[in-house]
Amino acid sequence: MPEISRFMPPETGRAWPPFALSVRHGATLYVSGIGPMGPDGVPKGDFAAQFAIVIGHLKRALEEGGSNMRSVLKANVLLTRAGDVAEMNRLYAAAFPADALPARTTCVVAALPVPDFLLEIECIAAVY
Repeated sequence: MPEISRFMPPETGRAWPPFALSVRHGATLYVSGIGPMGPDGVPKGDFAAQFAIVIGHLKRALEEGGSNMRSVLKANVLLTRAGDVAEMNRLYAAAFPADALPARTTCVVAALPVPDFLLEIECIAAVY
């Protein structure tokens, strides 16, 4: 049976909800929904700034789990404003390698757990 590894937030970090940031099972990495919490909090109302923070966190989570942006198999993007879909598509296309775009679902939701979050991204990635 493949080993299961859980990657938790740093003990010195802010208080987190009770879940692993990511879980690796064999050659698959499952990354929990990542929001735009930056070192100075959430850039309120600035979609591009929030997206940049989320992608930075996502890259770190993938690297910590033994993967990378080229190996993302499936991504789920949650947005709180339908008006951000076009900008998200533009930023998303720039964040992932053009020849390695993952399968994706995008949903516009009523709210996310942190009221100032405009988006959250979770993914499943291959580990090599």
